[in-house]
Amino acid sequence: MKSTRRRVRYSSFPRVTSALATLLLLATASAQGQQLQLDERHAQPGEWGYRPANGAVSRVNPPAFSWRPQGSVTWEIECGRGNAFDKIEYRAKDLEFNVHCPAQTFTPGMYSWRYRGMDKNGRYTRWSKPRTFTIAADAAALPLPARAELIARIPKSHPRLFMRPENLDRLRESARGKMKAEYNELVKDCQRLLSRPPATKEPPTYPEGIVRGSDPWRDIWWGNRTYTIRALNAAATLAFTRLLGGQEEYGLEAKRILLECAKWDPKGSTGYRYNDEAGMPYNYYFSRTYSFVNDLLNEEQKELCRKVMKIRGDEMYRHLCPGHLWRPYGSHANRAWHFLGEIGVAFLGEVEGAEDWVWFATNVFFNVYPVWCDDDGGWHEGSSYWSSYQGRFTWWADVMREAMGIDAYDKPFYSKAGYYAMYLLPPGKVGGGFGDLTARRTARSNVPLVSSFAAQAQNGHWQWYVEQLGGPANADGYIGFIRGQLPDVTAVPPDEMPTSRLFAGTGQAYLNTNLTDAGNSVQVVFKSSPFGTQSHGYEANNSFLLWAYGKRLLIRSGYRDSYGSDHHKNWMWSTRSVNNITVNGEGQGRRTAKAQGKIVAFKTTPEIDIVIGEAGQAYETPLERFTRAIIFVKPELIIVYDRLEATEPSVYEYWLHALNKIGVQGQHEVQVRNGDVLCDIDFLAPEGLSFKQTDQYDPNPRPRIKLREWHLTATTPQKSKQMEFVTLYRPHRAGDEVDGAGTLRSVAGGYVLTAGASGNKLTALLPTDEAKTLETDGMTTRGAVAVRLEHPDGRPAQIVEVREGDLK
Repeated sequence: MKSTRRRVRYSSFPRVTSALATLLLLATASAQGQQLQLDERHAQPGEWGYRPANGAVSRVNPPAFSWRPQGSVTWEIECGRGNAFDKIEYRAKDLEFNVHCPAQTFTPGMYSWRYRGMDKNGRYTRWSKPRTFTIAADAAALPLPARAELIARIPKSHPRLFMRPENLDRLRESARGKMKAEYNELVKDCQRLLSRPPATKEPPTYPEGIVRGSDPWRDIWWGNRTYTIRALNAAATLAFTRLLGGQEEYGLEAKRILLECAKWDPKGSTGYRYNDEAGMPYNYYFSRTYSFVNDLLNEEQKELCRKVMKIRGDEMYRHLCPGHLWRPYGSHANRAWHFLGEIGVAFLGEVEGAEDWVWFATNVFFNVYPVWCDDDGGWHEGSSYWSSYQGRFTWWADVMREAMGIDAYDKPFYSKAGYYAMYLLPPGKVGGGFGDLTARRTARSNVPLVSSFAAQAQNGHWQWYVEQLGGPANADGYIGFIRGQLPDVTAVPPDEMPTSRLFAGTGQAYLNTNLTDAGNSVQVVFKSSPFGTQSHGYEANNSFLLWAYGKRLLIRSGYRDSYGSDHHKNWMWSTRSVNNITVNGEGQGRRTAKAQGKIVAFKTTPEIDIVIGEAGQAYETPLERFTRAIIFVKPELIIVYDRLEATEPSVYEYWLHALNKIGVQGQHEVQVRNGDVLCDIDFLAPEGLSFKQTDQYDPNPRPRIKLREWHLTATTPQKSKQMEFVTLYRPHRAGDEVDGAGTLRSVAGGYVLTAGASGNKLTALLPTDEAKTLETDGMTTRGAVAVRLEHPDGRPAQIVEVREGDLK
């Protein structure tokens, strides 16, 4: 069936202010009979923005272009040398989306680009302002094939998800040879499924009056997901294994399950918009089964499946396209788009619109993916969602490689993605940093995804990482079989790598004493993110975590009893739940892209790390500043220096959280303990703090959650517009000898701090006024944090100075 290209008005995407602005522009132009107006407003938080941005350096060739959508128009884009566009190096017209990735690479160097729109009456907007960018000489080549070429690459016959028809003989040979053990495991799974087939009765809808988010609601919401997966993934497993071994009974059972599930209401309990957690797996497992078992279906049965997936595919497409191309930060949408791509490949040429689904999904990948990171390899939503979402994305990477000849791993992000796991979760670590569902995550849980990344990138460091955790692991089931045995990668230990790393794009720094053994390491995790507190990376900016010698010490608190519950929203999304500071009881904006922070300085050396974040504008009532500097003198001394300035005299509350009750003998004698690991804490400034401690959350999670953690609040004695906190943390094992207390001296322009650190003498200059010079004992600084570490054995002193803009 021929695909019909369908253009959806951008103003129909649910963003009222943008829609009204567009309609006003169009109405004005129409009324005046003038040139069509161009909407070139600045991108707002939550919008993808104009890319390449002015001054950007593109690490991919060609770059992906993006601009603000505007009504029912088509687009034209030009690239030239210089702002005058005297020589046009590239031009594309009649573009339906507000994104574009060319089908050709460019010569590396500097370019300018601009765009304009045209309405159905042939009226053009003016050209946009030019934006200049550079393509790096070593940029990865990743052009997007033209639509017709892309579609022509996809096989016309089945199976065509994860494999091509012409590759079946090779897979069958593997099943008899080098992958016989994996094939035998598939056969065992199929025999089990034949003896205990999954239920195929349509799952229930929500009863009338059920409270969304309640435990009974959640039982149906998530229960329908697992029920659907159990049925249709079983069908896909049976159908795939039959392709390898020819067992007719497997194919017939797969066909039976498929056709039974085809009877379910496409917009009922497993509909994408009714319950996307059930609807998404229904759609991609159904499509896989359809493609794997296609030769056993008669035309009537195929038509039934096509009608079902026409409804389901259109529902997803209408929800995602084109709005996701400009506002791509929805969490679930960031897997839904590539599931839609799978459906499109499976039903290409058989369902009207399937070609559009494929083209849209491919444009998402080339132009606006991945979103929770940049090329440095970090991940805003946390290690749990990183593993889950990237793990499922690898399915689409497999589909693109086989069906279209596109290697997703050519994207620069994937050349660094494994370092995120290595630095955040060194071998042996428990606790996955910031982000939803990470508190009890282990390093071992990263093995399947990092194994895949290591094999795809042939990265020896990542291979070393998974070998320390028990060795590489294939994906389960037919996905693992299709990928085949992972190619050999030579492990390279991280001996020459710095032990600490900044992931600037996500605003997180991981400071470690070593990368090889978490049980013998101290780690500080710090966040101040340009992504703000949105989605599953909701923790407040300038928060930190402390982990030492195998134990969690200073933690992010709370337990997600159910997404969006009272406890989740009003405790875990709150600044009060993390090691941070509230002002007059108020914290930072909750779960919003507008509450942004930024790491403004970072420097790492073998002995000293310094990271500085700024988060003043993230507060619900914005502050003039909240600058937090963390100085880590490895392994036993951490200095946290906070500078706050409110718009009016205010009270400041300093929050700390731990698994066990915190010992407080006064502000200079505070102690956190977890088993045989302790952290001594000394609030050097300000004096006069008052302390409160509780093991209750506000509000507590649902009664079925028994977890309680301890929350300490240190409150300033009086109101002030400006406030500085200087706090020392000394993590150590019980019985270890620890250096004595530090001293803090207030001087013109800041503070002078001295402290012992593993037998060495530390002096730190902490400025309060960038315009004044700080001096002490031969040290001088102006506006920078400066640290000197003197060794008693006569080695030269180490001096580290960091100011805003230093990112090394």
